[in-house]
Amino acid sequence: MSSERTGKIIRVVGGFYYIWCEEDARIWQCRARGVFRKDSFRPAAGDDCTFRLTQAQDVEGYVETIAPRRNLLIRPPVANVDQALILFAFASPEPNVSLLDRFLIEMRRQDIPAVICFNKNDLADEKRRSKLVQSYSKSGCKVLTVSVLNREGLEQIQELMQGKTTVLAGPSGVGKSSLTNYLCPYAKMEVGKVSRKTERGKQTTRHAELFAAGDHTFFFDTPGFSSLELQGIGREEIKSFFPEFAEYEPQCRFQGCMHIHEPDCGVKSALEDGLISRDRYDSYVQLVGEASLKRRY
Repeated sequence: MSSERTGKIIRVVGGFYYIWCEEDARIWQCRARGVFRKDSFRPAAGDDCTFRLTQAQDVEGYVETIAPRRNLLIRPPVANVDQALILFAFASPEPNVSLLDRFLIEMRRQDIPAVICFNKNDLADEKRRSKLVQSYSKSGCKVLTVSVLNREGLEQIQELMQGKTTVLAGPSGVGKSSLTNYLCPYAKMEVGKVSRKTERGKQTTRHAELFAAGDHTFFFDTPGFSSLELQGIGREEIKSFFPEFAEYEPQCRFQGCMHIHEPDCGVKSALEDGLISRDRYDSYVQLVGEASLKRRY
């Protein structure tokens, strides 16, 4: 006998798709039909689907169809998210602002609202915290500061997540698994430590997984990453992903100013006056340089 049901894929591991079925309040282990391979389509965590139960010995069912997606992130590989909570640490590991900016660009390209959250505020003094928060105050994203260890500021995260599907992303060692355990205690995620020598966290999350954190409230915990390459973006486009530039661009002498080598540039003047973050501007210049090299080769 077979029975078709509907559900949501909550994780993908080793060719198996684990599907939460609200109808019977349980998780089913399934494989995907061969038609997906034929069409070069890969179901992802977060996909709404139909699946059919079978009597096979090593599987409990097969994914039959995938509902149309609202969106799909490639890294982390998750579908149908409402917002991204990007978690970085004030220290241990040191914040990689270039990596953060790349992730913000990826979210903006897919029209996914992003919230920046800096964890471990107990490890940084007020001056350091203020500088980093100020750098992103005009980035177009809400900025939060918390200490997961000391349970400080976590209520604001819960409030922002209410009624939405949120993807939790960031480098290893910044506290994603600890935050997941707070938001969803039954998750019991393994928590790693940051190496003193490399200033990198141990990878404890190995696949994207969807957790329930309240009524109609879900979040993905995702593997950490240490690099992110932007694909398919031209050098001229990059400035549009830095909203703080827009206010000063009318003061540029040249239309289409790239804000790097041109004279009489409103953005560079604002930078010298301290109105634009030096870290954000340096990150912009680096990204433009990388995009120029790609176009050349």
